[in-house]
Amino acid sequence: MKRFSHEAMATTFEVIIVHEDERYASQAAVAAFDEVDRLERELSRFIENSDIARINSMGANQPLQIGLDTFECLKIAERIYAETNGAFDITIGSLLKCWRNDDGTPLRPSPKEIDLARLHTGTNLLQLDEAEHTVRLSASGVQIDLGGIGKGYAVDRVAELLRDWSIDVALISGGYSSVLALDAPPGKKGWPLTLTNPAGQKEILARPFLHNGALSGSGVQKGGHIIDPRTAQAVEGRRAAWSSAPDAATADALSTAFMIMGLDEIKKYCSLHPNTLAMVILDKQDENTPEETILRFGAWESLIG
Repeated sequence: MKRFSHEAMATTFEVIIVHEDERYASQAAVAAFDEVDRLERELSRFIENSDIARINSMGANQPLQIGLDTFECLKIAERIYAETNGAFDITIGSLLKCWRNDDGTPLRPSPKEIDLARLHTGTNLLQLDEAEHTVRLSASGVQIDLGGIGKGYAVDRVAELLRDWSIDVALISGGYSSVLALDAPPGKKGWPLTLTNPAGQKEILARPFLHNGALSGSGVQKGGHIIDPRTAQAVEGRRAAWSSAPDAATADALSTAFMIMGLDEIKKYCSLHPNTLAMVILDKQDENTPEETILRFGAWESLIG
């Protein structure tokens, strides 16, 4: 078992590979991290001339040809936007600018500022042309941010690359938020993981065994907040959320969506998608409720049992 790490996308990517040839495993990891760097150059809104930076500077109704990976990532984002009734929205950039400074410190926007930002918000403003691999915006000023899905998408591409190298036993993570397991190590029922309470009490919430699937988490940073793109308001009462799905891009996006969606919405989503799991930590609501409430949706026993 060999562990490799690499800094990219403002986080640390890690790959753990089980292979009899350590040199071959090392070469595969180098190729995997080269792929992550290539994807960052396409998907980061902070890199000049990336596909996303070019989209963010577009006016309305101008078709722009983009790379295959950017197109695929936008397609996944569009699907999850529809499935979550708009809770996951990559066009939230204008709203985020209302609510926080560039350094992350919070702002208190006026109703007028929020109304203006909402005109440029909604993944339904993207029009993707499969035949031409182009994107067109139906409004100008749309600001795409792939922070909620880009790392997961990169993890999926790394998994694909490792399979191409005939490496089938591996664990891939994009920071602490997204992890994807290929086949389990020999004699194990899965890759052992630990989910802990972000409140810092070292409380272990679950010890899942992951194989051929992904797990992602999202949480509220101290002093920060998550914005519901549907209401343009900060989400109250959520501390953290996790999701498990067959691929890391979907799990990454859903962990963000589950911070926003109503509990009935999450329950319905998991019942419609049986291979999706959700876990949500609700903050203490008032003096009559316990410190926090942990809710699980879906067949968690399939990961923990």
